[in-house]
Amino acid sequence: MSQYFQVGKVDLWNPSNRVAELFVRTSEAVAPLVGVPTGIGPMRADDYEIDLDVFVGFVDALVSQYRRSSHPILRSLLEGFLATALVLVDRADRDLPALRADAPLDPRDVSVGADGISPLGDAERLKQLAVAQARAMPR
Repeated sequence: MSQYFQVGKVDLWNPSNRVAELFVRTSEAVAPLVGVPTGIGPMRADDYEIDLDVFVGFVDALVSQYRRSSHPILRSLLEGFLATALVLVDRADRDLPALRADAPLDPRDVSVGADGISPLGDAERLKQLAVAQARAMPR
């Protein structure tokens, strides 16, 4: 069994049921971090309809939060979800400004070690993770 993530009649992804459920639940879990809705509608007949504008805004806000954080655990927790979400955004031919914008440190997520403040999130790392994820994401 599988479920589709769609924008209108366009299939962006067709994962197994459990993977789809985990992706949706993860989106709901991280949405409060950025205070915006996910854009992923409820499942109907094995399909999740994505409101593309809302979803892109949600993913862009998460990318911005990721890039502004020096906390390696926060970034690690976000990376798997974001890599998958970036593939969906790319398949919908949309752009994420937060991948290119300046990313000043968010003081809420600072990690300080022996060498000082840890580095901020890396946009190139997210892009590389998304490329790897795309290979395992059937449409």
